[in-house]
Amino acid sequence: ALLDLSGVHQVKGTWMGSTTLPCTYVPSEGFTEQALSWSVERDSSTSTIFRRDDSGDHIFLSNFRDRVSVPKHSPGNASLRIEKLEMPDSGHYTCQVIWRSTNNSLITREVTTILKIVKVAATKPIIRAGELGLTVPAGASTSLTCEASGSPPISYRWFRSIPGGKVPLQSSGAELVWDSLRPSDSGMYFCEAANR
Repeated sequence: ALLDLSGVHQVKGTWMGSTTLPCTYVPSEGFTEQALSWSVERDSSTSTIFRRDDSGDHIFLSNFRDRVSVPKHSPGNASLRIEKLEMPDSGHYTCQVIWRSTNNSLITREVTTILKIVKVAATKPIIRAGELGLTVPAGASTSLTCEASGSPPISYRWFRSIPGGKVPLQSSGAELVWDSLRPSDSGMYFCEAANR
């Protein structure tokens, strides 16, 4: 069990979101990490994405540049973080670590994780009231916040009910803010969340 890499068999990532592919080991006395690398296999061809060795960190695939990172100062953690996930990122990812022992022999271990990218529709949003709640004195300031989950980016639209329908409000963010409430602000408010 010495220096065995642990990870998980499969990770689901959300399109446009970010994910971490775990790869960890327990550092052991007498063994120094020489190199660690991450490679990906897609359409039966394997390419190295990331390599860390004496000369530093190297990212080999341009479509992963600025999107991948491996923790710097946490011994035993070789996990790969991928940001802004794209549909073609799906594939088999292999973490390989090489150690040098005190008698100069090399030990290599690897672990493979399947990454599956999924598109997730925006969920039905929930509305959270500000600190004062939903019954607020005139002149006070308050807000309503709309929250939904799903593949980013999520956009929000606010509506207010009027007799016979709903009228769109100027606010387009997740938060609807009033600096000084008037009695005429009373009413029923709706939030709509959408993503691509």
